[in-house]
Amino acid sequence: MKTSEFDFYLPETLIAQHPLESRDQSRLFVVDRKSESFAHRHFYDILNELSDQDVLVINNTKVMPARLIGSKLDTNAMIELLLLEQNGNTWDALVKPGRRVKVGTVVSFGNGLLKALCVGEKEEGIKSFEMMFDGIFYEVLDQLGQMPLPPYIKERLAEKDRYQTVYAKEIGSAAAPTAGLHFTKDLMQKIKEKGVEVIEVTLHVGLGTFRPTSADDIKDHHMHEELYVISEQAADRLNQAMANKKRIVAVGTTSVRTLESNYQDGKFTAGAYRTKIFIYPGYQFKTVGALITNFHLPKSTLIMLVSAFSSKTLMLKAYETAVKEQYRFFSFGDAMFIK
Repeated sequence: MKTSEFDFYLPETLIAQHPLESRDQSRLFVVDRKSESFAHRHFYDILNELSDQDVLVINNTKVMPARLIGSKLDTNAMIELLLLEQNGNTWDALVKPGRRVKVGTVVSFGNGLLKALCVGEKEEGIKSFEMMFDGIFYEVLDQLGQMPLPPYIKERLAEKDRYQTVYAKEIGSAAAPTAGLHFTKDLMQKIKEKGVEVIEVTLHVGLGTFRPTSADDIKDHHMHEELYVISEQAADRLNQAMANKKRIVAVGTTSVRTLESNYQDGKFTAGAYRTKIFIYPGYQFKTVGALITNFHLPKSTLIMLVSAFSSKTLMLKAYETAVKEQYRFFSFGDAMFIK
């Protein structure tokens, strides 16, 4: 299967540059897989799509202010790091421009408040850094870092909390699980009052989620590992939901990948794990019965995942309709509910 099969026409004007004033006022494109029909709603109407026989699975990861802009200690050349993941005393990061940073290079941020020593080089431009600072790292990062908005968003974000879900708790992501950005605290409360069980899992978003596909054949695409965590309580409740034949509604592709990676031998198991699951058409879903998601980039692993959940033909037709109907695309765009 070719990557080019997942391409589609998208006018640049439909790429959302900022979030709506109210999160749940975004539009909701409803895809019915059985009837292959579409409906156009608003996100607050998701309440009407859910029942007390549903389990809503959300990813409670919290985005780090992972974008650091500093300078080389020796030449003062500007260097940008995008922090990806902590490994003991070091951090993996993407570097721009990467050619200027070799093992032994020291990058300074905030007039030396934080220094990063390059201690290793990995595949696909990832480098490892030992961080040197006083105090608590995340407090220093909060002071110096910027929210890691995707490159297609050109406008500055007025409130950095708008790139967080209202239920974000566990810090560690280099990008937001954007399907969750549409929920308000009030809407979450109404969902719970309706009898929908809400279960939290954690997947820290990294390269596995947002790295573009460069291979011509999708089977040649290399997925990067991402860390996910399922608590004992979450595993027990998920297993109970499966036993009771409840519909599992995943909020976002990261929740899908967490659930589908973890469910082995007929059960969910608590713990911290790593996944590089790559879901594309032909994949047989084991757990997820419905999906809330955003509109994804052409030729991305994410449009391949939603195409696997519905069908490639239906999904490309849905995207073509969304373009005609002027839906807003990508991180701050509108939502889709595939049932």
